Amino acid sequence: MPNIEEALKLLKEYNKNNALIEHGLQVAACMRYFAKEAKEDEEKWAITGLLHDLDYEKYPNEHCHKASEIMQEHGYDKEIIRAMMSHAWEICTDTKPQSLMEKTLYAVDELSGLVNACVLVRPSKSAEDLSLKSVKKKFKSKNFAAGVDRDVVLKGAKMLNLELDELIEKVILAMREYEKTL
Repeated sequence: MPNIEEALKLLKEYNKNNALIEHGLQVAACMRYFAKEAKEDEEKWAITGLLHDLDYEKYPNEHCHKASEIMQEHGYDKEIIRAMMSHAWEICTDTKPQSLMEKTLYAVDELSGLVNACVLVRPSKSAEDLSLKSVKKKFKSKNFAAGVDRDVVLKGAKMLNLELDELIEKVILAMREYEKTL
């Protein structure tokens, strides 16, 4: 199976938009954080997060389905492909998240986008001084990062048996870890 560097190369092959690449890297960081916490395969989880929107830029109308084909062609295992499919459950796939990796991807995808938007409006442009309170305030403001589906975040937290506050805190911590690697 391809490693994380090869996955990043594949992501960049199909996406020229830096925001989409950055989002993939951020979701990968969140997935790595949660995998470490759960004592799971960090690289596998990170690759899953990195490639979850692989086809979004070039094939938005075939989202996830085209990525599945591409990932199969490049030797990614079925577990990663199924997790990628499950992140868009009830949006453009009927693949319901079942495994811990799938539920985690479903939960952190949208939320990482909201946390990133919170970071971008901070004077520091860093998650280092980002608080739970600040993210919760922005979460409640439907006009802020309007593309983030709050219902998906809430369903994801429920799937993981986490309170929303705990999920947000973990994503903030994951984003702090991500910033340190830059």
